[in-house]
Amino acid sequence: MAAACWQNPFAPRRALGRTGFIASQLGIGDLADRAVPIEQCVATARRAIDAGLNVIDTAPGYENGYSEEIVGRAVKGRRDELFVIDKIDHYDQPVADQVHGSLRRLRLDHTDLFVFHHVASMNDWRMLTAPGGPMDELGRCVREGKTRFRGVSCHHPDVVEAAIDSGLCEVVMFPVGPFVDHRYPPLVKRASEKNVGTVCFKTFGAGKLLSDTTGYNQPLTQRPRGKLSSGGGETVTACDQPMLPRLTVEQCVHFTLTVDPDVALLGMSFANEQDAAFEAAKRFEPMNQTRMRAVQAEAAVAIQDKGRIWWNPQ
Repeated sequence: MAAACWQNPFAPRRALGRTGFIASQLGIGDLADRAVPIEQCVATARRAIDAGLNVIDTAPGYENGYSEEIVGRAVKGRRDELFVIDKIDHYDQPVADQVHGSLRRLRLDHTDLFVFHHVASMNDWRMLTAPGGPMDELGRCVREGKTRFRGVSCHHPDVVEAAIDSGLCEVVMFPVGPFVDHRYPPLVKRASEKNVGTVCFKTFGAGKLLSDTTGYNQPLTQRPRGKLSSGGGETVTACDQPMLPRLTVEQCVHFTLTVDPDVALLGMSFANEQDAAFEAAKRFEPMNQTRMRAVQAEAAVAIQDKGRIWWNPQ
């Protein structure tokens, strides 16, 4: 794969909360796909690193460890330049064992951040933060040098707010994009005021805003509308035709960058997807409120009939 042609347009720009790490505005989201050879996945991640992105995210549950293997290979020889994020998927299992398993797959001696994954309710948050509970276990991993910082990846705005205010998290991860619960975006400013880093995802709504998918490149098996005449009197379903409304990459990226999290974590699994996101970021100008509301209205239409919106409270 050819090296990125960009002249490092995404140089580090500001500290990621109180971690002190100077992060790039865009980050590298999960790009694991077991249908794609690992060498190609590693080259794609390296292409983004070469373009200047210096935050990279993974989790053990992404393709059953495949993502961690990719990230470990991609950061080899560049480790000191990068902020590596991994996740703890299971709250009811020993935290240290999960951390050690992830580090083994990454082939690293530590990450920069471990977060509890998909914290979707206040009950989850209370369980994580109970005395002697998982958050305390993760604190021991910090003291042992297995990771530098701790945090949560949230799917509920109440949890985000509690995590920001708790003093327990150096970084919080949560959705920001044209189709997220309206309570998420204001929490970017709240986190900044508390010196908590923000790494935000769902700019593209798991791909639903850009294509006909139930999420993460899973095509819709049935399209809710659209038939074409075959010319012989009968009709055939237009399964290979784009039938549903969509947003552009530029609309999505510009919306998230206007909200201004420390890092906008984008899923960019192929070179052409990277190029589209990079070009959109290079053309970025903050949206006014009227334009943001218009994009949100388009997003609400574009995401209809494309499956569950799991990142918003039900």
